[in-house]
Amino acid sequence: MKVKGKISEIFQSLQGEGLYLGERQLFVRFFGCNLSCDFCDTKLESFRVYNPEELLAEIERDMNGFHSISFTGGEPLLQKDFLREILVLTRKKGYRNYLETNGTHPESLEEVIDNLDIIAMDLKFPSSTGMDNFWDIHHRFLKIASLKEVFLKAVVSEATSEKDLREGIKLIKEIDKDLVLVLQPNSLEDYSRIKEKIESFRDICLSEDINSCIIPQMHKLIGIK
Repeated sequence: MKVKGKISEIFQSLQGEGLYLGERQLFVRFFGCNLSCDFCDTKLESFRVYNPEELLAEIERDMNGFHSISFTGGEPLLQKDFLREILVLTRKKGYRNYLETNGTHPESLEEVIDNLDIIAMDLKFPSSTGMDNFWDIHHRFLKIASLKEVFLKAVVSEATSEKDLREGIKLIKEIDKDLVLVLQPNSLEDYSRIKEKIESFRDICLSEDINSCIIPQMHKLIGIK
């Protein structure tokens, strides 16, 4: 039986986060997530079911002049079998595959990584998410992800602790100290209340010889999807 996937939406926009800020992408948003972060602002309530060929047809209808296809969510790796199939099809068409992921499914990543080009991986600081830590899982995930182009994003909120930042720095150093860590202000909070902390976090990264930058969710600031 042919594998099918649950897709919440397909849309064109500019990438609003991370190192590819401003690039034109086609976004394919997968339904469902295994986490419930305190700062989450993506509420997925509906989906359409596709088989891989149907989704490819939708992608090809819109795919013109885009930097890449952003497979986002939710968490795309929850549907690894379907994701693997669509990545094979888009790669055969010569498209660049960009995965946005919460970094908690290393075994699933291992099954799809051959057809990925760029991985935007979250570091889920427990003091930011309000959940347990994922350091061991993140370590395994990043080790696999580092086989391809990868960068890290971490949300910084009023609750985020320096202890978590330093744990993240330790993880980066263990895998590849040249990776870039994007510090992302929590968009649900007033930036003026986070500014001093996030700038101090950037300075800590600098002192530890870790590449970091502060990039807010620009798509929200300029009012695009």
